Amino acid sequence: TDYVDDSSSHLCLSFNHTGELLATGDKGGRVVIFQREPESKGEPFSQGEYNVYSTFQSHEPEFDYLKSLEIEEKINKIRWLPQQNAAHFLLSTNDKTIKLWKVGERDKRPEGYNLKDEGGRIKDMSTVTSLQVPVLMPMDLMVEVSPRRVFANAHTYHVNSISVNSDYETYMSADDLRINLWHLDITDRSFNIVDIKPANMEDLTEVITAAEFHPHHCNLFVYSSSKGTLRLCDMREAALCDKHSKLFEEPEDPSARSFFSEIISSVSDVKFSHSGRYLLTRDYLTAKVWDLNMESKPLETYQVHDYLRSKLCSLYENDCIFDKFECAWNGSDSVIMTGAYNNFFRMFDRNTKRDVTLEASRESSKPRAVLKPRRVCAAGGKRRKDDISVDSLDFTKKILHTAWHPTENIIAIAATNNLYIFQDKLNSEMH
Repeated sequence: TDYVDDSSSHLCLSFNHTGELLATGDKGGRVVIFQREPESKGEPFSQGEYNVYSTFQSHEPEFDYLKSLEIEEKINKIRWLPQQNAAHFLLSTNDKTIKLWKVGERDKRPEGYNLKDEGGRIKDMSTVTSLQVPVLMPMDLMVEVSPRRVFANAHTYHVNSISVNSDYETYMSADDLRINLWHLDITDRSFNIVDIKPANMEDLTEVITAAEFHPHHCNLFVYSSSKGTLRLCDMREAALCDKHSKLFEEPEDPSARSFFSEIISSVSDVKFSHSGRYLLTRDYLTAKVWDLNMESKPLETYQVHDYLRSKLCSLYENDCIFDKFECAWNGSDSVIMTGAYNNFFRMFDRNTKRDVTLEASRESSKPRAVLKPRRVCAAGGKRRKDDISVDSLDFTKKILHTAWHPTENIIAIAATNNLYIFQDKLNSEMH
């Protein structure tokens, strides 16, 4: 499935806990929620189709008068809360302000008021002679989205992550130098749980790039840094988690050191596996899987686009080297996915060690089109018939944001202003 919106660029994607809903946030501050269609007996292929369920404006542009700064409305992250009743709740954030939204349905309306007429106007009291009981009458289904909480004024720097805790009561938000812990019911205060801001900003050597709660243990969370390190923190040890419990860091190979080493080692995303046993990280050239019980080096390293090593100089000049790619696990933690350039995205099977490069394009998004594996050959390398030379890659087309359905082989890919949803119809293998 392919959804196009020329006015916006999808900046974040998030399936809810059942995978029935997919929320996207864009540059214009809008959130679009897609709902999966139920399977109909006559059309077995209709299941998996996601259609627009609701669209609402989450954030507006603001102005910070103290700093004379414009705060953009673009949505950085969306996170669903686990569903506890008929309504759905989600958190959305721009650079500064986090909002909690309620998404509910209404298919009945009350009729037969005593003091109001059908138009909602107050009746003349002298005409009310009998008492009637209002009744609920069916009406066309209406999706109502309402703001429930606004969590503001807690971040000096740009919010890069929000993560809902497994206790269903708290969540955290992270910016470049601080991580705050919030209670979902309390908007006027948060607890600062990590602060890496030095007394003198000239001593600043790293920033926080992403943060996430452990999926099962509400006291554990991880955050990544621009130095390529991961810190696992335990909130039971201290109120301020400046001292980490575990530090995951791969020693640098001195022979491979270059001017770009520090930039390309910055971790742009970190995700706990569904089991909670592993961490998946993405830096500029690789994706890595870490075992929580082994801090010294990653368990697995996957080359996402190694052919770019020779291009780092030009990628630095056009600022692409600072692109922040996200990564995702499949429902069983056996396959990982992350994006690349030229509208390519990569999947790595952890068991078979097979990997595949696929392209999100208008041609591949026709209904039931099968995605063909693509191959990029390094400059000067031998080319096969369908290979693409690294010199002809389009670096303006990049897939930074991807999401995987929590249980099924359905993936969502954001490519510039297109949203693609692909589904594996035949088998559970990634091909």
